Amino acid sequence: MKTNKLFYVMMLAGGLFIASCSNNSETNTDSASADSNETLKISNVEIIPSDSRVFWKGEMLGIYSHSGTVDLTSSDIKLDNGKITGGSFTVDLSTMIPTDENYNPEEGSTPEKLVGHLSSPDFFDVENHPTAKFEITRVDGNTAYGMLTVRGKTNEEKVENINIREMDGNVVISGDLAFDRKKYDVSWDSPVQDRVLSNNIEVKVELVGTKG
Repeated sequence: MKTNKLFYVMMLAGGLFIASCSNNSETNTDSASADSNETLKISNVEIIPSDSRVFWKGEMLGIYSHSGTVDLTSSDIKLDNGKITGGSFTVDLSTMIPTDENYNPEEGSTPEKLVGHLSSPDFFDVENHPTAKFEITRVDGNTAYGMLTVRGKTNEEKVENINIREMDGNVVISGDLAFDRKKYDVSWDSPVQDRVLSNNIEVKVELVGTKG
C-alpha cells in the first residue's frame, strides 16, 4: 500500500489539466524572428480544442517522473495585431491519460489505478470539480497574468514564454504555467522523508486555431 500511495502521489505533481508540447514552447513572442512578427498581424483566432495539446509532467523529487495529457474543452483567446490581450482556456480533468512507462503492475502500479486516485477527493476531486480554468486579466510582454481555478479554489497565476506562430496554415499559441498545488488544496505530503513530492505543478499549453 505504501508503494501504491507514493506512486499515485508522484503522478499528482503532474496531474493537472492543462499543458502542452514542451518542444514547441522554447521560443517566446519577444524573441521570435522579425519575419514571424511581421507576418502575424492577426486580430482574431478560433481555437480548435481537438487539435490543441495539453501536456503535463510531474516528479517525485530525485526519483522519477510521470507525464501525460488532458483534453482542452474550450478556449477563447483575444488578439490585437498578433499579440494576446485577453481570453481563457478550460481543461477537462476527467480525461487525464498517462503516457509514460514508469509503472510496475506487480506492485499494483498501473496507469488506470493512478488516474483513479488522481480523480478521487484525496487529490483533484474530479466528480465535484471536473474542470480547471485559466482566465487572463492582463498581459505584459510574453507573460499573461490571470486567475487559475482548480478544485473550486482561485488564485492569480501566470503563463510565461508565450509564443505565437503559424504552422501548417494554423495559428499556434503556446506557453508555460507553474503553480503551487497546495494553494488549491492538493496538499498531500509523503510520509517518507526521502521521497518528496514537488509542490509545483508544471503545465505546458499549446492552443491551435484558425485565423479569423
